[in-house]
Amino acid sequence: MAPEMERGKRRYLAAADEIYAESFRIAAAETDLSGMDESLRPLALRLVHATGDPAVAGLVAASDGAVRRGAAALAAGGRILADCEMVAAGITRRLLPAGNEVVCLISDARVREMARRRGSTRSAAAVDLWGTSLTGSVAAIGNAPTALFRLLERIDEGMAAPALIVAMPVGFVGAAEAKQALADSGGSIAYIAVTGRRGGSALAAAAINQLAIEAAR
Repeated sequence: MAPEMERGKRRYLAAADEIYAESFRIAAAETDLSGMDESLRPLALRLVHATGDPAVAGLVAASDGAVRRGAAALAAGGRILADCEMVAAGITRRLLPAGNEVVCLISDARVREMARRRGSTRSAAAVDLWGTSLTGSVAAIGNAPTALFRLLERIDEGMAAPALIVAMPVGFVGAAEAKQALADSGGSIAYIAVTGRRGGSALAAAAINQLAIEAAR
């Protein structure tokens, strides 16, 4: 381990690579992943690292083969469709295995008008513009439960499902319910979720980053 820096009374690790390695070491030591499918463990650990909370691992749920499906989609060049700019900003582009396009339409003028006309959130309206981009893509939802609800509605209406949905919207209204609706889809939709009210843009982006790492292996 690199020597600690000392500034007056303060001692701390300062080298980025040492901080990263030590952080993951502590996260792994404090997180019980024994009951989790082996393929899901690295992603769950990355979510723990992103939050600083080992309890998050117990909230991770996924359909069968979800990590494999998401990694394969990214390796094949699939787009990443983000529900908000914070998710898009958190994705580490250098990790993406095929220079994958990251799409976020939240600020598109068409989305603003659609949301105003319908009385919906912009995140939900943006889903309607994803259209054929969903085929072979990974949808990353880290902010708006309404975006996940709308995506499920569009799939029910016959729109092709993405290769994987990373479902991590956060909040007290609709977040747990939207993720439960996804889980209740009967196995027809591949997903990775953080169940309940917890979630957020950082978690959704961290999940995409881990899928990108898996795709490069």
